[in-house]
Amino acid sequence: MKKAVTSFFMAWGMFLSIPCPYRKWDDSLRPEMIVSYPFIGAVAGLFWTAAAYILEYVRCPFILSAVLLTVIPYLLTGFIHLDGFMDCCDAILSRRDAEERHRILKDSHVGSFAVIGLLILMMITFALFASGSLQGRELLLIFLPGASRAACALLIFASDPMEGSSYSGSFQELARPVHEMASAVILAAFAIIPVILFGACGMAPAVSAAGAVLAASWAKHQLGGMSGDISGFAMTIGELCGIAALILIP
Repeated sequence: MKKAVTSFFMAWGMFLSIPCPYRKWDDSLRPEMIVSYPFIGAVAGLFWTAAAYILEYVRCPFILSAVLLTVIPYLLTGFIHLDGFMDCCDAILSRRDAEERHRILKDSHVGSFAVIGLLILMMITFALFASGSLQGRELLLIFLPGASRAACALLIFASDPMEGSSYSGSFQELARPVHEMASAVILAAFAIIPVILFGACGMAPAVSAAGAVLAASWAKHQLGGMSGDISGFAMTIGELCGIAALILIP
């Protein structure tokens, strides 16, 4: 139990900008930290949901609400996953050879493809929130970040890591089949429980997870293995897919 608590707060401290109430790091628990990843998404989702209710309660202007609902998830995570999304856009869309793509991926400078990708992402997300209300589906915002992270957690354990990534070397030595199995069970829970609770619109978290898997599979093919940047890229695409499903499914 102590390991589970420590790994959860390790993930909180690394992947959320919300002040962490318990700071402790144990390098041997890095795989457990990844298993905790979806629950960190649920914490972010709770704040996202609360914001949606508050904006509705105070009758915030519709366009402003759409803007805030678009940016809140990135504010809650300190833009860490958005950074991976932008890095992958620069590398993959450059259409260079594998060696050059890897160099671009690690380059700290922001390229034009990253800016274009970010603008497209923000415009689509804003347009979705501005095109219709959540219609009482605010609680599903808890599940979207959890589902996308659950998919990425499973892929981290099930995929070959990119050379030099944080998921290679000692992480691979610490990872066990039980971590992959636990991630699969958590993913199933985040995909199935919303359907049971909410019906057809509850498929949005499953769509989020599916979008993350497809995005990660494409990025891995382009870049030659799983990495933290690819996880952020896949998660960002997955949550966009989930938002689209949440708004568009009748």
